[in-house]
Amino acid sequence: MKPTVHTKYHGHLRTEAEHVRSGNKIITDAPVDNRGKGEYFSPTDMLATSLTSCIFTIMGIKAADSGFSIEGATANTWKIMSENPRRVAEVKVEFDFSMCNLNEKQQKILSALVKVSPVPLSVHADLKQTVSLKF
Repeated sequence: MKPTVHTKYHGHLRTEAEHVRSGNKIITDAPVDNRGKGEYFSPTDMLATSLTSCIFTIMGIKAADSGFSIEGATANTWKIMSENPRRVAEVKVEFDFSMCNLNEKQQKILSALVKVSPVPLSVHADLKQTVSLKF
């Protein structure tokens, strides 16, 4: 069985992760508040981004299965760190579907998916997930 991702450490707190199936690559850098240059996503930025992207993906699947689209919707994501131990304490996500002209039924469908996507279900229960949806 092939791995999903192959990662190489380049030094200077940088990694390069290659998605084995597609060959696409992501470079990470430590954040400036932890000895990095902050020139790329940090690993904790990717965790926060994964949460947002996962919710969006599940919403996109459900929307398509329900006969509507969320194309053009946007989201802003904030990662809030804590110390002792240094970890992501909260991910705050604000989804904006105002450009999608969704009816009340479609809005309810999307609202129900916020906590049931794979990434939100996979992270530790101590990670606070604050998610809002604007219609």
